[in-house]
Amino acid sequence: VQLQASGGGLVQADGFLRLSCAASGLTFSTFAMGWFRQAPGKEREFVAAISEYSTKKFYGDSVRGRFTISRDNAKNMVFLQMNSLEPEDTAVYSCAAGYILGGDMTENYWGQGTLVTVSS
Repeated sequence: VQLQASGGGLVQADGFLRLSCAASGLTFSTFAMGWFRQAPGKEREFVAAISEYSTKKFYGDSVRGRFTISRDNAKNMVFLQMNSLEPEDTAVYSCAAGYILGGDMTENYWGQGTLVTVSS
């Protein structure tokens, strides 16, 4: 299984970025997909998750209302639209495949991340 995130970069505060994650080696439509992030010196944090056919979406408290997760099962891809970015959003963002449990998801598979840096 490979999960390759892309789309990170340097952006000013209040700007936006769109992250993409390409998945291979798994039956994509049978997995929930999610985004996690880890900032320097901090623990890994749940960002967002989306169910297999996009009927359910969950967000972490710190990003709800600013970030939107979506997926394209035909292309085996998941996306994270990030608006109104804040310096506190600076982190390495990675995608994961798993199963939704309540308002969270398991990380059965995960990939290397993409760095997002938000300047003030």
